[in-house]
Amino acid sequence: MHQCLVVFLSLLILLQSFSREVLVLDYALHRQRITEQFCVNKNRPQLRCNGRCHLRKQLAKTDDAEKKAPQNHAKLKFEALPLTRFCYQPPRRTMPAVRAGFGQLRAPRIGMEVNRDVFRPPVLRR
Repeated sequence: MHQCLVVFLSLLILLQSFSREVLVLDYALHRQRITEQFCVNKNRPQLRCNGRCHLRKQLAKTDDAEKKAPQNHAKLKFEALPLTRFCYQPPRRTMPAVRAGFGQLRAPRIGMEVNRDVFRPPVLRR
């Protein structure tokens, strides 16, 4: 269902982008019907219009709509709203701490005493 919606919305965006091409394709597929119903020059067959006058009108309408669209976007105003004071709170732990039952760790006993004398490097004789 989600993929069908994505494909449908993508096709709508493409149809809007290629509106001129869709009009020309519609004219090519339905030339006979457009000539019979919408052609202004069907009484003058020597002009060989075949409905191209209707196609020109439709393309002019889409051009006018495209020219008007950017003017509407220029009138939009964007206002920046001041943000309130933002305090970051780290997320709370949702899981309790788990105690391991391994017992207490002990340092290994090594028979070594700590030498607290001042360190003197060895003297090299030549």
